[in-house]
Amino acid sequence: MSEKKTTKSKAKEAKMTPADIKNIWEECYEEVKKVVIGKADVLEDIMIVLLGEGHILLEGVPGIAKTHITNSFAQAIGLEFNRAQFTPDLLPSDVLGTNIYDPKTGTFKLRRGPIFTNLLLADEINRSPPKTQAALLEAMAEKQVSIEGTTYKLDRPFIVIATQNPVEQEGTYPLPEAQVDRFGMKLILTLPEPDEELDIIKLKHEGTKLKVRRVTTAQTVNKMIEVVREDIYISNDVMAYMRDIIVKTRTDPRLVLGCSPRASIALLGHSKAHAALKGRGYVIPDDCKRVMVNTIHHRLQIKSEFELEGTTGKVVIEDIMNSTAVPV
Repeated sequence: MSEKKTTKSKAKEAKMTPADIKNIWEECYEEVKKVVIGKADVLEDIMIVLLGEGHILLEGVPGIAKTHITNSFAQAIGLEFNRAQFTPDLLPSDVLGTNIYDPKTGTFKLRRGPIFTNLLLADEINRSPPKTQAALLEAMAEKQVSIEGTTYKLDRPFIVIATQNPVEQEGTYPLPEAQVDRFGMKLILTLPEPDEELDIIKLKHEGTKLKVRRVTTAQTVNKMIEVVREDIYISNDVMAYMRDIIVKTRTDPRLVLGCSPRASIALLGHSKAHAALKGRGYVIPDDCKRVMVNTIHHRLQIKSEFELEGTTGKVVIEDIMNSTAVPV
């Protein structure tokens, strides 16, 4: 009887806590920042979306380290990483995989595409036609893919980080709103400050042998996700605060279209994930504010007359936040 009690008590002790998540994340960040200069908020946002079980759209000019950031993050967090270069001639089967005939056995075998991984970098996603872009939709929403009538579950965790270049529009296929809405966050990467630029040059000159150490594993990340999903408390008042902001986007005169409930769900997951990264077992309004803009701005369709005046999704959501009462 005493042995059973001891086993149960050990199981309880082994339960991961928000403090554990905070420690793991801080250790991961220390590793990544060895090879990534600046971008602290970007790295934290990637972790937030991962723990919130979403996906990320990265936008930035070429050479701003979108691929480097993603790869370094995957190494530190212990995730399997694949990259798919989206080009005009890329087919859905090039991403998902296809059945290949094996003459030795007389049967078809699945040759898995790059989507069978933990972290998929969909590089320059808007350079591929809509049919190939749409190949990601089932994977992003259901964590599974269908190939020639057979459904295959993807490994957990699973996150798509897609990149696009905002400068070159020729030969691109803009993502439809329905697909953009499936990204938990859209992050706009800016050019480094002069001091950061100098640090990048020095790092390239001196630190070519630096390697990112793996801090944790995919199995541990799954436990972290479970804690965020099930153990982080959020009050009705804070949820009502989220609701009020989302509802206001649907009546704002500057918008053609406001947010759907998918935005509310993403905001909930991201707020809980941010609380966990700070070592807290409960959500406060500041968690919502921290993730609000990047979670919402890309889902808003601005009316053309306001867009010509320079109004952006970020401007609209910041205005709505400022006009919404914060729960005490």
